[in-house]
Amino acid sequence: MNPSIVSVTWLNNHINDENLIVLDCTLNNQLLKLSSDIQGVQIKNARFFDIKNKFSDTANDFPSAYPTQMQFEEEAQTLGINNNSVIVVYDSNGIYSSPRAWWLFKSMGHKEVYVLNGGLPEWLKSNFPVEKKSKRTYPKGSFKAKLNPDFVRRFDDVLENLSSKKELVIDVRSEDRFNGVVPEPREGLRSGKIENSINLPYTKVIENGKFKDEESIKLLFKFLENESRNIVFSCGSGITACVVFLATEGILANKKSVYDGSWTEWGEKTDK
Repeated sequence: MNPSIVSVTWLNNHINDENLIVLDCTLNNQLLKLSSDIQGVQIKNARFFDIKNKFSDTANDFPSAYPTQMQFEEEAQTLGINNNSVIVVYDSNGIYSSPRAWWLFKSMGHKEVYVLNGGLPEWLKSNFPVEKKSKRTYPKGSFKAKLNPDFVRRFDDVLENLSSKKELVIDVRSEDRFNGVVPEPREGLRSGKIENSINLPYTKVIENGKFKDEESIKLLFKFLENESRNIVFSCGSGITACVVFLATEGILANKKSVYDGSWTEWGEKTDK
């Protein structure tokens, strides 16, 4: 099993552990359409990790932009998080935005962070305890971030890579979006792909709202067994790129990063 993924059974058995903090990282997506029995409930004692408004650079023109180190640190402290906290992140869509939260913590130097496989739907399926969502405050934590810039790629990095080709860009959008045969969900954004990038839709590493087993994921990435370059994952806005980043933990030996602006930024800043 991927060392950064835990099962709902594991979480239920450890839910009262000292230093354990459960974060609801749900990012609503109109295309995913949460079912009515999931809206308004959370895993018992979960804290809301607001990706869109608290853990993104809201001054940036592009959605879900990478936050500053200070912003992330302060918001994590507001949630009562310490450097010795054991964090389990989940979302109400199964596997969608929780890997983004996991990746953010990893990029900020936190080691003990895990994604709940199957998220809230899997938790409900097992009849584990939930409660109504409500606003809460927590004693301020002492979390200190230690930024690892290797996790992130910016526009200029990807632009320079067009000529150097020192990194391989893997676009995890759907095949139709990658090939430009359907419009982008973001209004006014042109269709297309980054030059020299290859396509592997993030949905291929997921089945029934959970990550596929390790052997199945290994087969998906067998074509990279002789690839030594760093891998840069890209998507629409930096969310689902983190899904595939996480899926390859313990499978790809290559260094990995996420193009934070992804196609939303690239499609607006370039005209190729």
